[in-house]
Amino acid sequence: MAELYLVRHGQASLGSDNYDRLSEKGEQQSIWLAEHFARNGLRFDRVVTGTLQRHAQTLDAIRRALPDVPVECEILPGLDEYDFHALFRALDAEHRNLAESVTSDPREFFKALRQVLQLWAEGELDERVPETWGAFQQRVAAVRVAIQQSGAQHVLAVTSGGVIGALTQQALQAPAATAIALNMQIRNSSVTRCFFNRETFQLSSFNAVSHLEDPQRHAFQTYG
Repeated sequence: MAELYLVRHGQASLGSDNYDRLSEKGEQQSIWLAEHFARNGLRFDRVVTGTLQRHAQTLDAIRRALPDVPVECEILPGLDEYDFHALFRALDAEHRNLAESVTSDPREFFKALRQVLQLWAEGELDERVPETWGAFQQRVAAVRVAIQQSGAQHVLAVTSGGVIGALTQQALQAPAATAIALNMQIRNSSVTRCFFNRETFQLSSFNAVSHLEDPQRHAFQTYG
């Protein structure tokens, strides 16, 4: 069986004018992850990312500490995160309080996001969003199939929490609520490992942060 290592990007800049860039903490997380890969002798024969800046910056940081990562990287838009800004903008008057409750406190943001994702998955926002929940699920599934059919044996994919949650949900053949619950748990620079061949896609481990388990690194276990 081939292996897929799904890496969530390092901490981004939640609450700033441009969320789609790594914080200093996010860059350090990514470097430590690469050092962990190196210590464990991990090698990759295919690298894929989404189109987002935080994906590219995470991969750049990984390359600095793991220089034998393949130079060629395939950009797959299917690995991009859902547009959470668009989801909040799509709220109707009945649910406008969710957007208004979002402050600079990350806990308040994620509490509101969970509820917005549930509305999205239930089809409540379909007429006002650029991508429905069903379309999101389909593009994530298409990426999974493309990786399964690629012929690669050791794949590194840098992506986002929503995509990892959906891929894990699909591997478990679980309902939409599972994808949302998993999404809310996924830590920055975490690794979700899957085994696959052309016919089968199986979850091996989820949301691992072995590179951040040292007590001196606990402050680097982040979610944004």
